[in-house]
Amino acid sequence: MTPSSKRQKIVIALSGASGIGLGIRMIEAIPKEIELFVILSKNAKIVSLKEINMDLLSKINAMKDEGKELSVLEDEAIESNVASGSFGIDKMAIIPTSMDMLAKIACGICDGLISRCASVMIKENRKLLLSPRELPFSAIALENMLKLSRLGVVIAPPAMGYYAKTLDLISMENFIIGKWLDVLEIPNKLYHRWGF
Repeated sequence: MTPSSKRQKIVIALSGASGIGLGIRMIEAIPKEIELFVILSKNAKIVSLKEINMDLLSKINAMKDEGKELSVLEDEAIESNVASGSFGIDKMAIIPTSMDMLAKIACGICDGLISRCASVMIKENRKLLLSPRELPFSAIALENMLKLSRLGVVIAPPAMGYYAKTLDLISMENFIIGKWLDVLEIPNKLYHRWGF
């Protein structure tokens, strides 16, 4: 990093949808050169206990103890620096994105730090990636996704690409996480790219 270049700032938020493990793996995949802020919703903590039998806050704090550089924020901490456009967050991803969070962002409701930060990304024309985890999508969810897509938000559900020669769950997750990193313009070699 040159003296004139600034360290990139990224927010990874976990909301209360199925797929919490993907959010955790995405956090692990962010390189140390990037200043990382992690926002945890109350419902993400509940889903984590039910889905993967893991205390989410303890898991994230364990990453810190193992040397992962990140700041952990609670969704209730609306006064946090990432809630302001002047703080200069470059990119944000919400993985997974619950239908509740999707609807709040689409309607401009900023009742928590995650939805507030997402609103800032939209108003500042900065990269925002949402990974809605639902099957099938309702017409309401699809309308919300279309509305946000037209505003420049990247809608990227955890969908498989079978050309990546995925043979197990880990390689499938690597493909999805690699594609999300691609969208955020973070170099990675997590999956087999298309080629003959």
